[in-house]
Amino acid sequence: MRETRPLVGGYLERISVKAFEEYHREITDLVVSQHGVYALYKDTRLYYVGLAGDLRRRVKQHLKDKHRGQWNRFSLYLVRKVGHIKEIESLLLRIAHPTGNKQGGRLRKATNLQKQLRKLMERRQRRELDEIFSRKERTSRKKTKKKITVSRTRQSNKRPLKGIVGGGKRIYATYKGKKYTAVVYHNGRIKLNGKMYDSPSGAGKGVRNRATDGWSFWRVRHKGELVKLRELRK
Repeated sequence: MRETRPLVGGYLERISVKAFEEYHREITDLVVSQHGVYALYKDTRLYYVGLAGDLRRRVKQHLKDKHRGQWNRFSLYLVRKVGHIKEIESLLLRIAHPTGNKQGGRLRKATNLQKQLRKLMERRQRRELDEIFSRKERTSRKKTKKKITVSRTRQSNKRPLKGIVGGGKRIYATYKGKKYTAVVYHNGRIKLNGKMYDSPSGAGKGVRNRATDGWSFWRVRHKGELVKLRELRK
């Protein structure tokens, strides 16, 4: 397997500033005009981090600019791929926070994972809460289910056509010479003129406007003939 070339090709660490005065030529021979990242120190304390296309020139420049006297040692890191220099500098700035740098490092193309971590943490917290309260919730669900079952049973008792007349069948009646047709649903409810009724007597009252024996009032087709509902109930 082919070995991957290292990102950093060479380095000098914690070298005294006096080296620039006494061994200028030697440093030039080592670094030439290579690009990379450098760090300035005041004794053992990191003071400044920067990047440069010409490391030797940039460090020498800091002997005369506003950073003069703020540092007495330096480190150089020769980076093979110039495209990574800015990212390395940003990482160092974000981690070390040197006092001589006014701006923090920016990771422009990197994704901040904080939001994703927050979502994962919240998801885990919800699971933990579900596990803690699951017994209560299951008991509550059983009670709710029981209530719904009882409620449905009561409703089915109020809809006597359920199980007697199949869903989708029609029932017929004639009153004062006018014919009426209603539809029976699978749950026993009756639809007449856009209104819903729970019993044939209720639907009959909707036609006659008074109490009605719906079992005698309404007829349904059974074995090819129209028979009164009471015949099916028997």
